[in-house]
Amino acid sequence: MQLSIQILVGLLTFICIAGGMNLLLKGVASFLPKGAKSPPVLDNLFRFLSGIYFGLGFMMAWVCFHLETVGNLVYFIGFVVLCSGLGRLYSRMKLGSAGNYLFFIMIFEIVLGILIMVLQFLK
Repeated sequence: MQLSIQILVGLLTFICIAGGMNLLLKGVASFLPKGAKSPPVLDNLFRFLSGIYFGLGFMMAWVCFHLETVGNLVYFIGFVVLCSGLGRLYSRMKLGSAGNYLFFIMIFEIVLGILIMVLQFLK
């Protein structure tokens, strides 16, 4: 079980570091229509949250290598991942689909969060 959890947390590490760095460098302008000016407050908030996402990757790496000492923290990690998927689900319900790619990411996050918590419980 521990190896399975380490693999899943390792996957989270990669997603957080790669995704966070990508979003941190791009900023909000990459999501706005061409020619639209990005409001500084929105870009600031976007890069702030991207920095948290990026930094979380390093915490996940630490957890991956120290899994036997973190105990119940693994439940919270799974819960955070589950909440990210549920956030996408809420967005989909309020605003509509953002595309098939993000739909599959939403499903992946919900399943991954639940799987991490179940594996920790079975450990």
